[in-house]
Amino acid sequence: MNIRDFEVGNGIVFENKRLIDTAFTHSSYAHQYKNFEHNERLEFLGDAVLQLTITEYLYKKFKDKSEGELTKIRSLIVCENSLFQVAQSLGLSNFIKMSKGEEMTGGRERTALQADCVEAVIAAIYLDKGIEFAKEFILNNFNDIIEKAIKNEIVLDFKTKLQELLQKQGEIDISYDLIKFEGPPHRRKFFTKVLINSEDMGYGEGYSKKEAEQNAAKHALSVLGDGHE
Repeated sequence: MNIRDFEVGNGIVFENKRLIDTAFTHSSYAHQYKNFEHNERLEFLGDAVLQLTITEYLYKKFKDKSEGELTKIRSLIVCENSLFQVAQSLGLSNFIKMSKGEEMTGGRERTALQADCVEAVIAAIYLDKGIEFAKEFILNNFNDIIEKAIKNEIVLDFKTKLQELLQKQGEIDISYDLIKFEGPPHRRKFFTKVLINSEDMGYGEGYSKKEAEQNAAKHALSVLGDGHE
């Protein structure tokens, strides 16, 4: 897809087209084709703009909450998982330019790569349109995540959540077993199950053992009726 489609889809017309082009340029692409600026410096700036926007919003909205409470809510909003969700909702992976090698090893689906791109896009908007426009873009696209964070409905670590839930019932044994893996070394997929007192309770898959175990724990939570589908 053409980056101009991103502008049209989001009602943004960049005065400096190079900014948004750079925001969608991964370092692997810049290194492969030379003469291209990658988005890592924009990521750095975008993170600061995002932090400021969410901090200011929470500070003004929740006058009764302490610094610690506000910090906890912000940490749920400004994190890799939340940024990845925003990237998916905006379809950013369709616009990212990366090297052939990065593409072949699953780079377009990588959580961190997409999350970083969101920060770069925020920085590009800030530099081209100013802070108020950037704030509006952030609050519009993070709205659902903000609401869930306020209600403490965001779970970043399903394995910890599962352990905390089961510990309330006393001594319980939780273990994760690798069932199988498949695919080439550069794109290996893992299949895992979680056992609770030796009973199969959930299954998960992912492109790392850690991801597969998290998804197995997430499945177990849904089986146990904890509302995580």
